[in-house]
Amino acid sequence: MIDTAVASTQQPSAVAGPGGPGGYSSEHPIRLFVVDDQELVRSGFRVMLNAQPDMAVMGEAANGIEAVNLVRELCPDVVLMDIRMPLLDGLEATGKILELCPATRVLILTTFDLDEYVYRALRIGASGFLLKDTDPRTLVDAVRTVAAGDALLSPAVTRRLIERFTAGEFVPTQLGDDGLSAQARWMKQTLTEREFEIWMLVARGLSNDDIAAQLYISPATAKTHVNRIMQKLDAHDRAQLVVLAYENHLMNGGSHA
Repeated sequence: MIDTAVASTQQPSAVAGPGGPGGYSSEHPIRLFVVDDQELVRSGFRVMLNAQPDMAVMGEAANGIEAVNLVRELCPDVVLMDIRMPLLDGLEATGKILELCPATRVLILTTFDLDEYVYRALRIGASGFLLKDTDPRTLVDAVRTVAAGDALLSPAVTRRLIERFTAGEFVPTQLGDDGLSAQARWMKQTLTEREFEIWMLVARGLSNDDIAAQLYISPATAKTHVNRIMQKLDAHDRAQLVVLAYENHLMNGGSHA
Protein backbone atom coordinates (compact mmCIF):
# COMPACT_ATOMS: atom_id res chain seq x y z
CA MET A 1 0.00 0.00 0.00
CA ILE A 2 1.40 3.38 -0.98
CA ASP A 3 1.69 5.98 1.77
CA THR A 4 -0.12 9.28 1.39
CA ALA A 5 2.23 12.16 0.61
CA VAL A 6 2.70 14.67 3.38
CA ALA A 7 3.17 18.40 2.82
CA SER A 8 4.19 20.54 5.77
CA THR A 9 5.06 24.19 6.31
CA GLN A 10 6.71 23.58 9.67
CA GLN A 11 10.26 24.86 10.00
CA PRO A 12 12.86 24.20 12.68
CA SER A 13 13.28 26.83 15.35
CA ALA A 14 15.77 29.60 14.68
CA VAL A 15 19.32 28.81 15.65
CA ALA A 16 22.00 31.45 15.88
CA GLY A 17 24.84 31.05 13.44
CA PRO A 18 26.21 32.18 10.11
CA GLY A 19 24.33 31.55 6.89
CA GLY A 20 25.37 28.62 4.77
CA PRO A 21 26.17 28.51 1.07
CA GLY A 22 23.79 30.61 -0.98
CA GLY A 23 22.93 32.77 2.03
CA TYR A 24 20.76 30.16 3.75
CA SER A 25 20.35 30.34 7.54
CA SER A 26 17.97 29.32 10.32
CA GLU A 27 15.75 32.28 9.42
CA HIS A 28 15.87 31.44 5.70
CA PRO A 29 16.58 27.69 5.52
CA ILE A 30 17.10 25.47 2.50
CA ARG A 31 13.58 24.26 1.70
CA LEU A 32 13.69 20.50 1.10
CA PHE A 33 11.36 17.84 -0.25
CA VAL A 34 12.02 14.09 0.19
CA VAL A 35 10.81 11.47 -2.29
CA ASP A 36 11.17 7.75 -1.49
CA ASP A 37 8.76 4.81 -1.50
CA GLN A 38 10.03 3.58 1.88
CA GLU A 39 8.55 5.41 4.86
CA LEU A 40 11.53 4.50 7.07
CA VAL A 41 13.95 6.11 4.62
CA ARG A 42 11.86 9.27 4.37
CA SER A 43 11.59 9.49 8.12
CA GLY A 44 15.34 9.08 8.59
CA PHE A 45 16.13 11.79 6.05
CA ARG A 46 13.50 14.11 7.54
CA VAL A 47 14.88 13.81 11.08
CA MET A 48 18.51 14.21 9.98
CA LEU A 49 17.88 17.20 7.72
CA ASN A 50 15.53 19.04 10.08
CA ALA A 51 18.25 18.79 12.72
CA GLN A 52 20.41 21.12 10.60
CA PRO A 53 20.01 24.81 11.52
CA ASP A 54 19.87 25.91 7.87
CA MET A 55 17.48 23.25 6.52
CA ALA A 56 13.75 22.57 6.66
CA VAL A 57 11.89 19.60 5.14
CA MET A 58 8.72 21.08 3.65
CA GLY A 59 7.13 17.83 2.52
CA GLU A 60 7.58 14.27 1.30
CA ALA A 61 6.10 11.82 -1.18
CA ALA A 62 6.08 8.04 -1.65
CA ASN A 63 6.04 7.99 -5.47
CA GLY A 64 6.78 10.16 -8.47
CA ILE A 65 3.21 11.26 -9.16
CA GLU A 66 2.71 12.50 -5.61
CA ALA A 67 6.09 14.21 -5.78
CA VAL A 68 5.26 16.11 -8.97
CA ASN A 69 1.88 17.26 -7.65
CA LEU A 70 3.25 18.50 -4.34
CA VAL A 71 6.46 20.03 -5.65
CA ARG A 72 4.35 21.97 -8.16
CA GLU A 73 2.73 23.71 -5.17
CA LEU A 74 5.79 24.07 -2.92
CA CYS A 75 8.66 24.65 -5.40
CA PRO A 76 11.33 23.73 -2.79
CA ASP A 77 14.99 24.63 -3.15
CA VAL A 78 16.17 21.00 -3.26
CA VAL A 79 14.38 17.69 -3.86
CA LEU A 80 15.99 14.46 -2.62
CA MET A 81 14.81 11.90 -5.16
CA ASP A 82 14.85 8.10 -5.16
CA ILE A 83 14.99 6.42 -8.58
CA ARG A 84 12.99 3.20 -8.35
CA MET A 85 9.44 3.94 -7.19
CA PRO A 86 5.91 2.84 -8.12
CA LEU A 87 3.62 4.70 -10.55
CA LEU A 88 6.30 7.12 -11.80
CA ASP A 89 10.03 6.55 -11.32
CA GLY A 90 12.43 9.17 -10.01
CA LEU A 91 13.99 10.04 -13.34
CA GLU A 92 10.67 10.79 -15.03
CA ALA A 93 9.52 12.70 -11.94
CA THR A 94 12.73 14.74 -12.02
CA GLY A 95 12.10 15.81 -15.60
CA LYS A 96 8.53 16.89 -14.84
CA ILE A 97 9.57 18.73 -11.67
CA LEU A 98 12.27 20.72 -13.45
CA GLU A 99 9.77 21.72 -16.12
CA LEU A 100 7.37 22.99 -13.45
CA CYS A 101 9.97 24.51 -11.10
CA PRO A 102 13.15 25.32 -13.06
CA ALA A 103 14.86 26.86 -10.02
CA THR A 104 14.46 23.66 -7.97
CA ARG A 105 17.56 21.46 -7.67
CA VAL A 106 17.25 17.67 -7.65
CA LEU A 107 19.69 15.44 -5.79
CA ILE A 108 19.33 11.78 -6.79
CA LEU A 109 19.74 9.30 -3.93
CA THR A 110 19.68 5.61 -4.78
CA THR A 111 20.99 2.18 -3.86
CA PHE A 112 21.72 1.46 -7.53
CA ASP A 113 25.19 2.55 -8.65
CA LEU A 114 24.51 2.25 -12.39
CA ASP A 115 26.10 4.58 -14.92
CA GLU A 116 23.00 4.57 -17.13
CA TYR A 117 20.97 6.03 -14.25
CA VAL A 118 23.58 8.72 -13.64
CA TYR A 119 23.76 9.66 -17.30
CA ARG A 120 19.99 9.87 -17.71
CA ALA A 121 19.68 11.87 -14.49
CA LEU A 122 22.26 14.42 -15.64
CA ARG A 123 20.72 14.75 -19.09
CA ILE A 124 17.32 15.40 -17.50
CA GLY A 125 18.84 18.11 -15.30
CA ALA A 126 19.57 16.54 -11.90
CA SER A 127 22.24 18.45 -9.98
CA GLY A 128 23.80 15.54 -8.15
CA PHE A 129 23.88 11.80 -7.60
CA LEU A 130 24.73 10.02 -4.34
CA LEU A 131 24.29 6.51 -3.00
CA LYS A 132 21.97 6.01 -0.03
CA ASP A 133 24.76 4.50 2.05
CA THR A 134 26.56 7.87 2.01
CA ASP A 135 27.40 9.00 5.54
CA PRO A 136 25.13 11.72 7.04
CA ARG A 137 27.78 14.46 6.99
CA THR A 138 28.44 13.92 3.28
CA LEU A 139 24.72 14.00 2.51
CA VAL A 140 24.20 17.24 4.44
CA ASP A 141 27.18 18.82 2.68
CA ALA A 142 25.81 17.60 -0.66
CA VAL A 143 22.46 19.30 -0.01
CA ARG A 144 24.23 22.58 0.75
CA THR A 145 26.40 22.23 -2.37
CA VAL A 146 23.43 21.62 -4.65
CA ALA A 147 21.37 24.38 -2.99
CA ALA A 148 24.22 26.81 -3.69
CA GLY A 149 23.90 26.06 -7.40
CA ASP A 150 26.82 23.67 -7.83
CA ALA A 151 26.72 20.16 -9.25
CA LEU A 152 27.72 17.13 -7.22
CA LEU A 153 28.87 13.67 -8.27
CA SER A 154 30.98 11.22 -6.33
CA PRO A 155 34.55 11.08 -7.74
CA ALA A 156 34.20 7.38 -8.60
CA VAL A 157 31.00 7.95 -10.59
CA THR A 158 32.48 10.97 -12.39
CA ARG A 159 35.60 9.02 -13.35
CA ARG A 160 33.61 6.11 -14.76
CA LEU A 161 31.31 8.37 -16.76
CA ILE A 162 34.23 10.27 -18.28
CA GLU A 163 35.90 6.98 -19.21
CA ARG A 164 32.73 5.78 -20.92
CA PHE A 165 32.20 9.08 -22.73
CA THR A 166 35.81 8.93 -23.94
CA ALA A 167 35.26 5.37 -25.16
CA GLY A 168 32.30 6.59 -27.21
CA GLU A 169 29.50 5.16 -25.08
CA PHE A 170 26.32 7.18 -24.44
CA VAL A 171 27.17 9.26 -27.57
CA PRO A 172 24.93 8.34 -30.51
CA THR A 173 25.42 11.78 -32.12
CA GLN A 174 26.44 11.72 -35.78
CA LEU A 175 29.72 13.54 -36.36
CA GLY A 176 30.84 15.54 -39.39
CA ASP A 177 34.17 15.42 -41.22
CA ASP A 178 35.65 17.80 -38.65
CA GLY A 179 34.79 15.35 -35.85
CA LEU A 180 32.04 17.60 -34.49
CA SER A 181 28.28 17.29 -34.38
CA ALA A 182 26.07 20.10 -35.67
CA GLN A 183 25.21 20.92 -32.07
CA ALA A 184 28.88 21.11 -31.12
CA ARG A 185 29.60 23.53 -33.96
CA TRP A 186 26.69 25.72 -32.90
CA MET A 187 27.81 25.74 -29.26
CA LYS A 188 31.40 26.65 -30.17
CA GLN A 189 30.17 29.50 -32.35
CA THR A 190 27.77 30.70 -29.64
CA LEU A 191 30.47 31.08 -26.98
CA THR A 192 33.35 33.51 -26.93
CA GLU A 193 36.87 32.08 -26.92
CA ARG A 194 37.19 32.74 -23.17
CA GLU A 195 33.80 31.17 -22.43
CA PHE A 196 34.69 28.07 -24.41
CA GLU A 197 37.99 27.79 -22.53
CA ILE A 198 36.20 28.02 -19.18
CA TRP A 199 33.57 25.51 -20.30
CA MET A 200 36.28 22.96 -21.03
CA LEU A 201 37.75 23.54 -17.56
CA VAL A 202 34.31 22.97 -16.02
CA ALA A 203 34.07 19.73 -18.02
CA ARG A 204 37.37 18.63 -16.50
CA GLY A 205 35.82 19.03 -13.05
CA LEU A 206 37.46 22.30 -11.99
CA SER A 207 35.68 24.51 -9.47
CA ASN A 208 35.32 28.27 -9.86
CA ASP A 209 38.29 28.76 -7.53
CA ASP A 210 40.39 26.32 -9.59
CA ILE A 211 39.43 28.07 -12.82
CA ALA A 212 40.23 31.47 -11.33
CA ALA A 213 43.68 30.32 -10.23
CA GLN A 214 44.48 28.76 -13.60
CA LEU A 215 43.34 31.75 -15.68
CA TYR A 216 44.47 34.48 -13.24
CA ILE A 217 40.99 35.88 -12.79
CA SER A 218 38.84 36.30 -9.68
CA PRO A 219 36.47 33.52 -8.53
CA ALA A 220 33.58 35.97 -8.99
CA THR A 221 34.59 36.52 -12.61
CA ALA A 222 34.86 32.76 -13.15
CA LYS A 223 31.39 32.29 -11.68
CA THR A 224 29.98 35.02 -13.94
CA HIS A 225 31.47 33.31 -16.99
CA VAL A 226 30.06 29.92 -15.95
CA ASN A 227 26.59 31.37 -15.38
CA ARG A 228 26.70 33.04 -18.79
CA ILE A 229 27.79 29.77 -20.44
CA MET A 230 24.91 27.90 -18.80
CA GLN A 231 22.48 30.56 -20.00
CA LYS A 232 23.78 30.48 -23.59
CA LEU A 233 23.77 26.69 -23.78
CA ASP A 234 20.49 26.31 -21.89
CA ALA A 235 22.18 24.09 -19.29
CA HIS A 236 20.49 23.66 -15.92
CA ASP A 237 23.77 23.49 -14.02
CA ARG A 238 27.46 22.54 -14.19
CA ALA A 239 26.63 18.84 -14.40
CA GLN A 240 24.84 19.40 -17.69
CA LEU A 241 27.80 21.39 -18.99
CA VAL A 242 29.97 18.32 -18.36
CA VAL A 243 27.51 16.07 -20.18
CA LEU A 244 27.28 18.44 -23.16
CA ALA A 245 31.06 18.64 -23.51
CA TYR A 246 31.64 14.89 -23.50
CA GLU A 247 28.48 14.03 -25.42
CA ASN A 248 29.66 16.21 -28.29
CA HIS A 249 33.28 15.00 -28.25
CA LEU A 250 34.55 18.47 -27.35
CA MET A 251 37.00 17.05 -24.77
CA ASN A 252 38.75 14.98 -27.40
CA GLY A 253 40.61 17.88 -29.01
CA GLY A 254 39.89 20.76 -31.36
CA SER A 255 40.43 24.44 -30.80
CA HIS A 256 37.74 27.06 -30.56
CA ALA A 257 36.41 27.99 -33.96
